[in-house]
Amino acid sequence: MSFDRDVCTRRAGAWRWMVVAAAFALFAFAGPSAQAASIQPLEIVTKNGVQVFSVEMATTEQEKETGLMYRKELADGKGMLFDFSPEQEVSMWMKNTYIPLDMIFIRSDGRILRIAENTEPLSTKIIPSGGLAKGVLEVIAGTAKKYGIEPGDRVGHPLFSGH
Repeated sequence: MSFDRDVCTRRAGAWRWMVVAAAFALFAFAGPSAQAASIQPLEIVTKNGVQVFSVEMATTEQEKETGLMYRKELADGKGMLFDFSPEQEVSMWMKNTYIPLDMIFIRSDGRILRIAENTEPLSTKIIPSGGLAKGVLEVIAGTAKKYGIEPGDRVGHPLFSGH
């Protein structure tokens, strides 16, 4: 068996490049501020009319654990929808979350169960659903008040059976 130093050097260099590229991809796509897998429209029907949001879906355990942590901003009309199927008691917190949020707890029929308004950034205080919820919508603090969103309002999205 012969030994070709140039071939081994090229292979080692290519191997190092693949490791660096894989590490970069892992960081870029799974880093703390990575966005959820898909973005979908969501509507909330209020007394004041229909409000439309563009929401990132948090469906995997990793996406639900990370949520909006480490984000420095969230635009009006944007949010994250957590899928907690099947309907269950849900507890949230604001650990590592730098922006205040409104958390909207939604039943399986699409009705809003509870709203935790203006949650405290970086807090580890538990925020309970106060009943069975299938989803939680997180939006920038003040959204519920701004658009008149209240418990009992209907959320239109395929996650909910009332859609």
